[in-house]
Amino acid sequence: MHDAHRFMLEFRLVAPLSRNSNIMRPPVYDPQTVRRYLRRHKIASLADLKRVLKTDVDLTVFRKLKSLGYLSSYTHRGGYYSLNEIARFDDSGLWSHEAVWFSRYGTLLTTAEVFVGRSPRGFFADDLADALHVEVHDALRQLVQRGRLRRTEVGGRYLYTSTDPSFHRRQLRTTTTAQSIPVVADASALEVSPDELKAAILLFYGLLDEQQRRLYAGLESIKLGHGGDSLLADFLNLDVHTVARGRQQLLDHDVASGRTRRQGGGRIPTEKKRPK
Repeated sequence: MHDAHRFMLEFRLVAPLSRNSNIMRPPVYDPQTVRRYLRRHKIASLADLKRVLKTDVDLTVFRKLKSLGYLSSYTHRGGYYSLNEIARFDDSGLWSHEAVWFSRYGTLLTTAEVFVGRSPRGFFADDLADALHVEVHDALRQLVQRGRLRRTEVGGRYLYTSTDPSFHRRQLRTTTTAQSIPVVADASALEVSPDELKAAILLFYGLLDEQQRRLYAGLESIKLGHGGDSLLADFLNLDVHTVARGRQQLLDHDVASGRTRRQGGGRIPTEKKRPK
């Protein structure tokens, strides 16, 4: 009887330990596994990181990412991730890997707001899309609806600007000036009206001889880059081929110094004017 009692007591003490020993421990997910993967591949999708951690739970991945200081892409609908320690942002605050773009400002909405708010001339939607490498129409619409940006119609397109009244006016003036006077590099620094500046430039241009006019147009086209020939042709009422010729003369160092003529001297000027 005594032995039977002792057996039952020992069973009660041992049995709970046996039951607990059969319970599976929860899996342990090491964030350094994610860190090593991202340092090797630079970026990853959620599916990639779930596979690396061997989990089907999204929250598990985001907990590990949060502990590492992570970034979400503003392109590809935020579907890619990286780490702050990996990103190498350029002067504008952007970084990309394999055509996936990240911003030091976070989401596309915030990045668009910062770019527009800091630009001396604001942004048209297509120009901002080029700068950010992603479609921005929906983001801009949301920012305007939420009162975080303003938009104003300029030349048949919407210009997006800061909500600050004073800066908005400066951005608007800079853009309208740049459109009407393409040779101005920074219209925000002007101390005269756009009309006064345009009149002064055209007065100066009228004092030049034929070659000087062509070379002046060519020089300003070079400074403007792509599309410069057409812009200068519109502004100076020249044939676009005349602008292109002046540009090429400068690039080829094909300038006849000492052979220029004053207006009214020599044969009739042959530079082409834009047909009216």
